[in-house]
Amino acid sequence: MSSLSANRRQALFGGLCLCCLPTLGRSAEGFGLDEVGPGIFIRRGPDAEATADNADAIANIGFIVGEKSVLVTESGGSLTDGQWLRAEIAKRTDKPISHVVLTHVHPDHCFGAAAFSDDKPVFVGHHALRSALDARGEYYRNRLVEILGPDKAGSVVYPTLEVKDGAEIDIGGRTLRFTAHGTAHTNCDLSMRDSGSGILFPADLLFVTRIPSLDGSLIGWLKQTEVLKAMGATKAVPGHGPTLVDFAPAMADLTRYLTTLRDETRKAVAADLPIDKAISSIGRSERDKWVLFDTYNGRNVTQAFKELEWE
Repeated sequence: MSSLSANRRQALFGGLCLCCLPTLGRSAEGFGLDEVGPGIFIRRGPDAEATADNADAIANIGFIVGEKSVLVTESGGSLTDGQWLRAEIAKRTDKPISHVVLTHVHPDHCFGAAAFSDDKPVFVGHHALRSALDARGEYYRNRLVEILGPDKAGSVVYPTLEVKDGAEIDIGGRTLRFTAHGTAHTNCDLSMRDSGSGILFPADLLFVTRIPSLDGSLIGWLKQTEVLKAMGATKAVPGHGPTLVDFAPAMADLTRYLTTLRDETRKAVAADLPIDKAISSIGRSERDKWVLFDTYNGRNVTQAFKELEWE
């Protein structure tokens, strides 16, 4: 390893990934819900970062209505966002909310959970989510308090059902099958597939339109794309982007970006390219294909360097 490695490591900032924390935005009240399948309602989040105006309502969230109960696919990005979703559910059904899924640690996907506490649901999460929340939860909460205020931010809610490999949940007439993935987008990614519609819910293992954010393992994420493909789904609800997409082309776009990031980072490492030059050059062919590219690509390159320079 060259002498540049020390400087490179110093440049690889070690702070916690904010992923979807702080500019654009609109409030949750301005959203509607798409019925993407029978009894499946999804709200599209804007391609933006958390602001006081949008209440961190920036992820795709929603719910699935079964014959017996309701499963919340994502809880929202703040207490305010979760309360909005809870009210939308009440407009459509009086069935009990039995499960709330926390797909990973990032705040736009899990800080609405407290809005459902009175329903006493099972909070479903990856087996590594609890430790991830221990490490980052209060930090994320404090950032949300700074942006939204203490009454709107929400609180850390832990999973009460931890998925170690796979799990199935029956809400009446439909079964949700869960997969706990290896480190990829984060170290605690959980996907879900609905037996009734066949729709896959990969959460942030699939970004559409908005640039992917790497907070786990680049090599691991590419491996998990193959796991998702093997599930055989034709339609998917991504963590960010349109509420329902054709799975194969959407995953192809994400895989292309991740592969470009991997290959060009490896070349930069081999050439001893300084990190500042790497950030300004790697992945530029993808710039016009993703919203928020300039905000996140540099962070992704930095994360990729941390992983790939030691191959």
